[in-house]
Amino acid sequence: MATQREHVGDLVVVVPGILGSRLADAEGKEVWGLSGGALLRGIRTFGKSVTGLTLPTDIGDGHPGDGVRPVGLMPDLHALPGTGPLVDGYSDLVEWLERHFTLSRRLPEDDPSTPANLIEFAYDWRLSCRYNAARLAERVSEELGRWRASAPERADAKAVFICHSMGGLITRQYVEQCGGAEVTRRVITLGTPYRGSLDALLTLVNGMRPGFGPVRLDLTRFARSLPSLHQLTPDYACLRGVPGHTELRYAREVTGLPGVDEALLKDAGLFHEALREARTGTAYGVEFTPVSGVLQPTPTTADLDGAGTLTELLTIDGADEGGDGRVPRLSSAQIGRGEAAFTPWEQHGSLQNNTGVRWALWGWLAGAAPVHRGPAEEAGAAPLGVAVPDSVVEGEACEVAVTVPERVPGYEELAVTMRVEGDGPDRTLRNLGGGRYVAVLGGLAAGAHRVRVSARSAPEVAVTGLVLVAERDV
Repeated sequence: MATQREHVGDLVVVVPGILGSRLADAEGKEVWGLSGGALLRGIRTFGKSVTGLTLPTDIGDGHPGDGVRPVGLMPDLHALPGTGPLVDGYSDLVEWLERHFTLSRRLPEDDPSTPANLIEFAYDWRLSCRYNAARLAERVSEELGRWRASAPERADAKAVFICHSMGGLITRQYVEQCGGAEVTRRVITLGTPYRGSLDALLTLVNGMRPGFGPVRLDLTRFARSLPSLHQLTPDYACLRGVPGHTELRYAREVTGLPGVDEALLKDAGLFHEALREARTGTAYGVEFTPVSGVLQPTPTTADLDGAGTLTELLTIDGADEGGDGRVPRLSSAQIGRGEAAFTPWEQHGSLQNNTGVRWALWGWLAGAAPVHRGPAEEAGAAPLGVAVPDSVVEGEACEVAVTVPERVPGYEELAVTMRVEGDGPDRTLRNLGGGRYVAVLGGLAAGAHRVRVSARSAPEVAVTGLVLVAERDV
């Protein structure tokens, strides 16, 4: 029986995070598209491609004129191996939207003038958020104009954005600074680092050298050339151990911090300040709806040693505020004017495919979730914090560690299970006491895997860890 589709009359735009758009060069050859199995096959060759992707100094908010262009969203698990958490693709989200709502994409074989109300906005993630917000303005103006003109009842349609990670910063810049507020109804952001992410600063300072075993790439020069990566650095005091200071310091306050472009870092501060002070969206009644993953072990601050190396900490001033494993809750949970966040127990790379987030999206798009779908938190589920390594070498075992907060009744006596998607039955984790549970994960084939962790009392509420298993001879 066909699924009943809920009516949506607006234009829905999906905006991915950094690394979430495929890039091609001037000749049409894909230079960034490592996802799924290609993550393993491409680790050697990407080092050659990235040389041509490095940006010139002082590019600011411009384009290098190198012919590189976005060609679509990443469909499957993607990352630069060894540089940070894996991120799930966007195909499943887009297909879910089409199945459940009156939303349709324009297919490649369709006439370019065909109206569509589900838009995938791919962008060159190397470039500044300001540059990409201007490109988003052009695209929305074109698509929304075409959609409004396609039927009389669509004349008052507006844009609704579903944004993952850095995509939310680009969209907020569009709303606040590029004239988008007047035509925007709602901005839904999944794990958007409104106050930055320590991961970006760690990459800039400590370097970017992904790889496995004897094969290592050095992408540090490439990473340090990106305005976008600087705009993702923490916009809060995050560094401990700065000479002459006992309190936490902003990265932009520290002179001589290795690896960062001080001009880009200063400009990133101005970028965030302008967004914090903006009131355009509020004046036009734009609804900002942040989704903030919680309870996952999340790098939040860092120790700076005498050699200029950063060591991540999961706390800020001694408090563990958690987050989604990549973006602290203090960064993603609110936009600056007190909007309450929806807080699923999920990791950054899987927020867009989380079941609870999907039904929240249903309510935001259709007005109300189906009556037979209750909030996940009301299903007797226990909130789980999950730690899974990003990558291992084939044949090596790794540990899956789960923590349950003391405030949860029976937190020391739960039956916690995990399942590797497509790879056998559920396994029960060992109870270490004190709300800590572990299991050893081994024997996985080379490739990218999704590890679903849940309490047996509510198996439908799962946290998804993503792990890449590299071939031993890579």
